[in-house]
Parts: sequence; structure tokens; C-alpha cells
Amino acid sequence: MWQQFWYDTRGATAVEYGIIISVLSMVIVSGLGFALGAVRDVWADNNSQITTTLTR
Repeated sequence: MWQQFWYDTRGATAVEYGIIISVLSMVIVSGLGFALGAVRDVWADNNSQITTTLTR
């Protein structure tokens, strides 16, 4: 039974695609995290510059 299961390749492509999709999803999510952090820093810097200019 185990030998038959071990050498059975049916469904292997679906599993491989699932692994590829999960890895790409993790890369996209982490990339979005870095991008959102950079955008937040830009907006915070702009906000502080506007506040400084208006309070002079």
C-alpha cells in the first residue's frame, strides 16, 4: 500500500501549483507590507513639513 502511494504521481501537478501559489502569495504580502510602510513614512514626513510651515 505504501509503495503504491509513494509512486503514485496523480495530482502532483496540482500540489506543485499550490506550493507555487502559496510562495507567491507570501512574497506579495511581504512586498505590500514594505511598500505600505514606505508610503506611510512619506505621508508622515509631508504632514510634519506642512504642519511646520503652517505654524510659522
